[in-house]
Amino acid sequence: MSNKTNACRLLDKHKVPYTVHEYEWDEEHLNAKHVAQQVDLQVEQVFKTLVLRGDKTGVIMACIPAHKELHLKLLAAVSKNKKVEMVPMKEILELTGYIRGGCSPLGTKKNYPLFIDESALSLQLISISAGKRGLQIFLNPADLIKVSKATSASLTM
Repeated sequence: MSNKTNACRLLDKHKVPYTVHEYEWDEEHLNAKHVAQQVDLQVEQVFKTLVLRGDKTGVIMACIPAHKELHLKLLAAVSKNKKVEMVPMKEILELTGYIRGGCSPLGTKKNYPLFIDESALSLQLISISAGKRGLQIFLNPADLIKVSKATSASLTM
């Protein structure tokens, strides 16, 4: 496959079943709701990856449903921080190796602590960025949690 990304290679290494789906994208439509329409999934199944910085832990990542907003205080509590804030967009590439609209929770430059909204556990299949705009990975959320060593918790409003 010509679209192998670091995220795909990590899943291959762990022998995790997944599929890759391409879709049309443009600068005006990088949001996850648009992605859900493009890959023909319910918006609840499409998870966006956010990069944050905690006051005690440094960089952390959160994976939440596309149609929800991250509750910063919930993430701070579960990540053992007093407060967390979004990393400025200009820092995302340097920290993760990914750009906005193509940030995957897998295959980042460093293994940052990952927190996944617990709603993923009620689904058989979720979609995450494959690490490139226009490319999504469909996989079982339990497999994502296992491979990434993520913590599942209530993270959204």
